[in-house]
Amino acid sequence: MKIRRLGWLLLAVLLLAGCAHGRLDGEGQVLYQVSTIDALLEGAYDGQMSFANLARHGGFGLGTFQGLDGEMVALEGKFYQVKTDGKAYPVDPAMTTPFANVTYFQPEMSLELKQATDFAGLEAAISRALPSPNLFYAVRIDGTFPYVKARSVPAQSKPYPKLVEAAKKQAVFEFNQVTGTLLGFYSPPFVKGVNVPGYHFHFLDQERVRGGHVLTARLSAGQRVQIMSLPRFYLALPQEGQFLHSDLKADRSGELHQVEKGR
Repeated sequence: MKIRRLGWLLLAVLLLAGCAHGRLDGEGQVLYQVSTIDALLEGAYDGQMSFANLARHGGFGLGTFQGLDGEMVALEGKFYQVKTDGKAYPVDPAMTTPFANVTYFQPEMSLELKQATDFAGLEAAISRALPSPNLFYAVRIDGTFPYVKARSVPAQSKPYPKLVEAAKKQAVFEFNQVTGTLLGFYSPPFVKGVNVPGYHFHFLDQERVRGGHVLTARLSAGQRVQIMSLPRFYLALPQEGQFLHSDLKADRSGELHQVEKGR
């Protein structure tokens, strides 16, 4: 569907005072989101925004594609589609996304991992360094990772199944001593149903040819974690299509945990 036919409703949630003239792009410190995670869990997979339009709001982020066709990774202004063969393909700007998070990444703080750690240890280390658990943050880690386990979900056909069912057919990739970038976001607990509370990471290797949604990873001592606070959050909701008829009242925390962790 073309963007001009969607009639977007744009919700601007100003999480801190003194926002830079209410802009959606350019000035940074804005997390821009298309649709909600609960809508995706419910099976609202039809593309709602073109990547040409999405790129206006950031070149760092993650998401998925029309029909849930793979994992999206955006890094340094370029968008990639990781399909179920584990390979990352450049995204045609005319392609569309049903769910995405993007920003302009400009790190404000960093921390160095004092010892080798697993994924849970990484999340705990980042959480200790955050000024507050009640803001959004973008996170980027570059380097060589001892181990990364990632996945991609295959394209779905209508009638779309719920995400917890679609994810049962995910393809899983394991990378050992792989150099690349782990990137993603921390979202505060109060956005449950809108975004993924806690951490959500995708991976792209140094050659930009492999990646996926991160299920788990191991990191080496000395790796540096770059962090950017995001005090402004913009949520773009479609005004037509499956989103309007999705049941978004139920608590899907259990389904989300199952989908995010691949269990």
